[in-house]
Amino acid sequence: MGKVILVWFRKDLRIHDNEMLLEATRRGDVVIPVYCFDPRHYGPSEYPAKKTGSIRAKFILESVADLKNSLQNLGGDLLTVLGKPEEEIPKLVTRYGVHEVYHHREVAFEETQISERVEEALWKQQVNLKHFIGHTLYHKEHLPFPIKDIPDVFTNFRKKVERDSFVRPCFDQPTQIRIPAGLEIQSLPELADLGYTETVPADERVVLAFQGGETAGLTRMKTYFWDRDALRNYKETRNGLLGADYSSKLSPWLALGCLSPREVYWEVKKYEQERTANESTYWLVFELLWRDYFRFMFKKHGNKFFQKSGFKGQAPSEAPNQEELFEKWKNGQTGVPFIDANMHELNATGFMSNRGRQNVASYLVKDLKVNWTWGAAYFEEKLIDYCPASNWGNWAYVAGVGNDPREDRYFNIAKQAQTYDPKGEYVKVWATPA
Repeated sequence: MGKVILVWFRKDLRIHDNEMLLEATRRGDVVIPVYCFDPRHYGPSEYPAKKTGSIRAKFILESVADLKNSLQNLGGDLLTVLGKPEEEIPKLVTRYGVHEVYHHREVAFEETQISERVEEALWKQQVNLKHFIGHTLYHKEHLPFPIKDIPDVFTNFRKKVERDSFVRPCFDQPTQIRIPAGLEIQSLPELADLGYTETVPADERVVLAFQGGETAGLTRMKTYFWDRDALRNYKETRNGLLGADYSSKLSPWLALGCLSPREVYWEVKKYEQERTANESTYWLVFELLWRDYFRFMFKKHGNKFFQKSGFKGQAPSEAPNQEELFEKWKNGQTGVPFIDANMHELNATGFMSNRGRQNVASYLVKDLKVNWTWGAAYFEEKLIDYCPASNWGNWAYVAGVGNDPREDRYFNIAKQAQTYDPKGEYVKVWATPA
């Protein structure tokens, strides 16, 4: 059969700009693409929240299904298994005589721990786990400083990276994928197979009908950039609350790797050449750089982002009745219309605006004085664009234990509501839960 390479997909669910997949098709005689539905990701967490809610689980299933379809169009397929990667991948290695396993590096603790367990199991089989880096706009080897010396203030990081680094071109898309004859393909699991008993009803108030997968992500980018020409005004509209196009809404597809950040970057550059280059086009790349920054911060500070004291050493004060306050917050029952409306949207759709996220996070930590890690874990359960580094990094920032150089940053919720929802239109739409 020749050289057999197993490609272990995780949060890289695409065929465009995927070095791991391209390299496997070039170096392997046959390729076995695999995705593991790890039961640990669909059960309870150590916080008062589930690891993954049903809306996010549905988005993941759609994304995996789309990847499977894309691989089939290239002559390949996707093997899906329900189980722990450190147990399932070694079994596949034995069954198919795999010579090497490829995967992308992750930065958060749980994900890196699983990688280490897989590597340890493969080592016993004398099979190499080859690591690729493909989640960031800037490659870490092209940064103007080693990870340990990255500034803890974003502005200092941004200025030096913009001046002294560069964004690599995208990798080619494979033209053909050869899989072994007789590969035992299973049907994709459904929500019930992952332990979900509830259905996911569609809420007509959703700002965008989010569909998981590379195909939908590329379509959204084309629609937002080119068809609606909305990128032109991104900086002016990005703090909006209602409608499909106040922001790019690319984050769900970036979070699962259905969209490559480099693909987005080079599409912005194309837009700048063909339409206009202005503050708005720069600002979208600026937001991608924030995303990079949190990933690199996770590499530098490790598990500190999951601790109440962050990397500043002192946790925010907490109310004695915070369990009761947390329940009211997460269910949109605080009695503060702007906060409750945002939580209703999150619970009904798995999405919330950037402005909304900052306000509900600040309110939970600064006004209600509830353990900020509970809020971060609740976002992990609910958000379809959940990414460990961005989510926990942003929560630590708001809680004052992360990368915010300002002390005691505070959001005046009444003033925020007046500024960003002056006519109360958003609150009216989301006044009631689903």
